[in-house]
Amino acid sequence: MINVAIAEDDFRVASIHEQFLEKVEGVRAVNKALNASQTMDHLAKGETDLILMDNYMPDECGVSLLPLIREKFPEVDIIMITAATEKEVVEAALKYGVVDYLIKPVTFDRFQQAIKTYLERKAFIQDHDSYNQAVIDEFLHKNGLKEKEKPNDSHPKGIDQLTLEKVEGLLASDYQGGWTAEQMGERMGASRTTARRYLEYLISLEKAKASLEYGMVGRPERKYYRIGK
Repeated sequence: MINVAIAEDDFRVASIHEQFLEKVEGVRAVNKALNASQTMDHLAKGETDLILMDNYMPDECGVSLLPLIREKFPEVDIIMITAATEKEVVEAALKYGVVDYLIKPVTFDRFQQAIKTYLERKAFIQDHDSYNQAVIDEFLHKNGLKEKEKPNDSHPKGIDQLTLEKVEGLLASDYQGGWTAEQMGERMGASRTTARRYLEYLISLEKAKASLEYGMVGRPERKYYRIGK
């Protein structure tokens, strides 16, 4: 069993990632840190095999911790899960050997792929006492999963796979409060009508649900929630 730590200052996002871990065999969450200081304290306990680390933390950036983690805890593997898309951040993460880099919001499918690839590579190393060139080539150049999933081209007209994954990720990022079509459209950079089309399509796939909710005044709002937390 691989022990996984979560370094994430947003407790809601950390909770979602913990729930994702519960759905993947071979891993378990052992602790959660809300800032860089807690992250280093948890790693010092020696319980962690893999850490899922955000970049934006209140006391220090995740990439600033990477050289320190590499120096003090070289046995710990790192997957970055962050909204940071800057070239400098990505380059620094790769320089210090992160095993994957996921950009928020992360869908469960992409999250699961990252964890499974990590587990497969770790098992691959443990299965070999020595290496020849062919073995090294297989390790360095294999995709991890046996076959990369092909984009789903069976969606109806007007539904794009990448946009659908973004909507699904956003839906999962704040599932307790729910989303209106207008809120989703603002985050997507699209119209309310477009957002509603994707949300209703997720309902048809049984990946989302909707309910009418009444506020203090005015008409009820249709709010969308992801299914399967």
